[in-house]
Amino acid sequence: MTDSTRGILTPYDINGLHLRNRLAVAPMTRVSASETGHASVAMAQYYARFAQGGFGLVISEGLYTDQQYAQGYRCQPGITDAAQAQALRTVTEAVQAHQGAMFAQLMHAGALSQGNRFSQQSVAPSAIRPKGEQMRFYYGEGHYHLPKAMDDEAIADAIAGFAQAARLAVGQAGFDGIEIHGANGYLLDQFLTDYSNQRSDRWGGSTLNRLGLTLEVIKAVRAQVGDAVPLGVRISQGKVNDFGHKWANAEVDAEVIFGTLEDSGVDFVHVTEFEAWQPAFQEGGESLVALARRYAPKLALIANGGLHDSARAQQALAEGADVIALGKAALANPDYPNRLVGKLPIKAFDGEVLGPIADIKASELAL
Repeated sequence: MTDSTRGILTPYDINGLHLRNRLAVAPMTRVSASETGHASVAMAQYYARFAQGGFGLVISEGLYTDQQYAQGYRCQPGITDAAQAQALRTVTEAVQAHQGAMFAQLMHAGALSQGNRFSQQSVAPSAIRPKGEQMRFYYGEGHYHLPKAMDDEAIADAIAGFAQAARLAVGQAGFDGIEIHGANGYLLDQFLTDYSNQRSDRWGGSTLNRLGLTLEVIKAVRAQVGDAVPLGVRISQGKVNDFGHKWANAEVDAEVIFGTLEDSGVDFVHVTEFEAWQPAFQEGGESLVALARRYAPKLALIANGGLHDSARAQQALAEGADVIALGKAALANPDYPNRLVGKLPIKAFDGEVLGPIADIKASELAL
C-alpha cells in the first residue's frame, strides 16, 4: 500500500451501511439475463468475483422497472415481479458472501429502448427521435425509434414502476441500497435534457422543472424503502447516444441540480463523466466532481470516469469524492483492490470482452 492508494482503501459508511473501502464497481450493462429478464448463474458468478477481489461496493447494471416501457435491451435483467427479484437474490447473496455490499441500479430506458419484450413503442418526454444509432453490442441496429410523448398517466406509471422495483430490490432481492439511474441519456436524463424535453407543462421548461421527474421518483422510492436504506441517484452530462453533451447553463445548472438533489432526501449522488478529472465546462474550470461537492456538501459522492489510475483517483478524492467507481478497469481487474494492497500491476482493459455482444464471457468468471 502506498500513500497514493491508502485513502482509497479506507472504510466508508453511506447512511449506516459500512463499506470496507472506497472502491466500487460501476454499473455496466452486460445483457446476460434470460430473455424474460431473470438473473442467470453467470451473473451471480460475475458479480461475486468483484467482491471476492476486494471491492467494497458493487452497483448492478441497470434493472428495468416495469412491464411496460422501461426495458432497454434484450436480455437485460428486470425487477418487476417476485420471480425476477428472487433470481436477483442469488446475485446479491453471492456478493454479500464475500463481504461486499450491493446496490440495485433502477433504470427506465425511455426513448433509448432498443429491445423491449413488452412493447414495440418507446416513450419519452417529447416525441423526438434520439440522436445516434442503437448499440450493436446490446443487440441493437439502426436508428432509434420515434418515441411517444408521455401523458400524465404514463408518467405516473413510470414513477410507480421505480417505487415497486425499489421495494422488491430491498425486500425480496436483498440489495443493500438503491441507485436511481438519472444519467447517460435514459428516461430521467431525457426529462432533464433541454433538447429532448420540449414540454410546456410542469415537467418542462426550467432546469428545476425538468429535474422534477427525478425528484418525484426519489420521493416515491424513499416512501417504499424507508429512511434507513441508502438511496442515491446517478447523474451525468454525456449520454450513450450523445457523448459530448454539456448542460446549457453550465455551472448554474450544476448548482440547481446538485443543490436540489441534496434537499431531495437522497444519501448519495453518483457523478459520471468520460474523464472525471477534466473541467466540466470551460477550460481551467472545476470538474463535475468538484461542483457536486460544492453544491451538495452533505451528500456522499461517488465519482466515475477514467479513475483507474491511482493518481487520478486521489485527485477525485481531493476534489470531494468519497467513493471511486470503476468500470473498464474493474472488468480487466476484478481483483483491483487486492492488487492495490499487494502492489500488483493493474492490467489494461481489452475491449474484445465487450464484443461482438457485451454479454458475460466465460473468461470473466474466474479471477
